[in-house]
Amino acid sequence: MVTGASSGIGEAVVRALRASGWDVVGVARRAERLEALDAEVGSASFAADLSSEADVAALRAHLEASGDVHALVHVAGGARGADRVEDGDPADWRWMFEANVLSAQLLTAALLPLLRRALTAGAGHADTLYVTSTAAQTAYPGGAGYNAAKAGEAMLVHALRLELNGEPIRVTEIAPGMVRTEEFTRNRLGGDQDAADRLYAGVESPLVAEDVADVIAFALNAPAHVNLDLVTMRPVAQSAQHLLARGPLAPRAEG
Repeated sequence: MVTGASSGIGEAVVRALRASGWDVVGVARRAERLEALDAEVGSASFAADLSSEADVAALRAHLEASGDVHALVHVAGGARGADRVEDGDPADWRWMFEANVLSAQLLTAALLPLLRRALTAGAGHADTLYVTSTAAQTAYPGGAGYNAAKAGEAMLVHALRLELNGEPIRVTEIAPGMVRTEEFTRNRLGGDQDAADRLYAGVESPLVAEDVADVIAFALNAPAHVNLDLVTMRPVAQSAQHLLARGPLAPRAEG
């Protein structure tokens, strides 16, 4: 099961896993986009708001009725606003907590029994994988709300790995840096496409959704005894959260 499947990294993960032979249930709020993806790649879909307990319960019932679940890949989340702490909109902060942290808790609690059922039925291992962000690791001005939300999700993942010790359930965190997708930055900036384009201006080869999807597919397809605890990935042009090269990458002149 892959969340956030209607666009961006989530959609790319559905495509990558289908290409490597997985049966995939894609989950997101926009049913029409999920249905188009299903028609193209042969996935299944379920429309749900993952911050809603009722929707997550309905998703669990759907999955329980449709067969064993071997992997939870939680991509859905997001950012709203780029305000300083003192100017932050509580509604934006609340939404980020619910979209990034609460949704991860609700899904994990709902799906762990299904993952265990698959293990009891003979699966050698199961997977939980969460896409956080380098924002979970390093704060930056204007990012506190998203920093806090993604750090909260990362701490959930770290605690879960300890709590599942002794069970054959892998717990993986993928933390991307700058990824250029269709919607993430534009949505964060209130729909301002020009502002979103300026963020990426001059950056040679930012990551794209398919780059992250390839790493996720590798993690799920790795031998059962191999757990990628944490993968931090950035474009070469982004040496750190705050250090971004704009312009062509080139060797330093000698002398």
